[in-house]
Amino acid sequence: MDKLQIQGGAALEGEVRISGAKNATLPILAGALLADGPVIVANVPHLKDVTTTVELLGGMGATVTIDERMRIEVDPTTVRDFSAPYELVKTMRASILVLGPLVARYGRADVSLPGGCAIGARPVNIHVAGLQALGADITIDGGYIRARAGRLRGARLVLDTVTVTGTENLMMAAALAQGETVIENAAREPEVVDLANFLIAMGAKIRGAGTDKIVVEGVERLSGTTYEVLPDRIESGTYLVAGAITGGHVRIKNTRPDHLDAVLVKLHEAGAEIGVGENWVELNMHGRRPRAIDVRTAPYPAFPTDMQAQFAALNTVAEGVGTIIETIFENRFMHMLEMRRLGAEIRLEGNTAIIHGVQRLKAAPVMATDLRASASLVLAGLVAQGRTEVERIYHIDRGYEAIEEKLSQLGAQIKRVPN
Repeated sequence: MDKLQIQGGAALEGEVRISGAKNATLPILAGALLADGPVIVANVPHLKDVTTTVELLGGMGATVTIDERMRIEVDPTTVRDFSAPYELVKTMRASILVLGPLVARYGRADVSLPGGCAIGARPVNIHVAGLQALGADITIDGGYIRARAGRLRGARLVLDTVTVTGTENLMMAAALAQGETVIENAAREPEVVDLANFLIAMGAKIRGAGTDKIVVEGVERLSGTTYEVLPDRIESGTYLVAGAITGGHVRIKNTRPDHLDAVLVKLHEAGAEIGVGENWVELNMHGRRPRAIDVRTAPYPAFPTDMQAQFAALNTVAEGVGTIIETIFENRFMHMLEMRRLGAEIRLEGNTAIIHGVQRLKAAPVMATDLRASASLVLAGLVAQGRTEVERIYHIDRGYEAIEEKLSQLGAQIKRVPN
């Protein structure tokens, strides 16, 4: 297993290109199962979770090809197996996203209960209840969700809590249902909108994506299409924080600034000078130490839980005291304990982390505990005195494409080495 070695101290400077969004790519690839012809997905990031999804689709019998530009073609007309086995699902919770498309298109699905990051409960009851309301017969047996249905029927679905994958699964199922489906309390994330736009490109009738009420008028069939995934807003935010934490000057390109409002506000509060164009963002700290900021996570368009760990790293070396309040996942502070190993002064009180910024961190071996936590440890390593080693980086490979190469482009001293 590999690890990352980081020699801290360099102020980052330069330009980096942002990859396609992981959290849009995965539901779009699952949504390809709804088509009656080949689907081509472009701007796909080269990530472990994408590889797992391709393996999952291939295991069902779909014909999947990938070219050198990471354009993925999925031909679902060869699907013969309607199951998502535990061996794959346990490594990636997003595998649950094949449930809705399989039931809607083929009338059956056997999907293992999910695994993935150890950041708290992400119950599947909303997915199950929604599909049952659409007419599916569902049992949970032997660790599998077993769903059977004729053609699904439209219904009004009021989601108990805002859930991105729940909204996506039910929107995909409703696309082929008979009649109208209304999803209330829907997730508003840009990745949900991207999936809706992809389904519309295949012939779906969807309105309201990006609001808390999505209306889907079911159609008889969806056809193949070519679609380009939107840029990754979490990767965008991570590289901007990398510039801020090091007192640097970085520019990210191929991004969507309008998806970064909450993050840019906090970076401005931290003392960054921000410039924005149509598809780029520039951050300049002019060599200054960041100011401590307070963050409270909440569903989009508020501050994203997937950026919480990165801003915690920023606060460890900021002037003053900052608080991080996590409202989405109840077990997402494990990285705080690892950052203490680097000399961070962090006090945890329930779902709140109180961080007293120190002048500098000191290198130590640390261990990634989940995807975004691993990014925060890399960021902390960029400003720690000495050589920090981050282990268990398979987490980071699930969500960041070539992170050591991109940071090296910005002047970081970072390399991947065998453990």
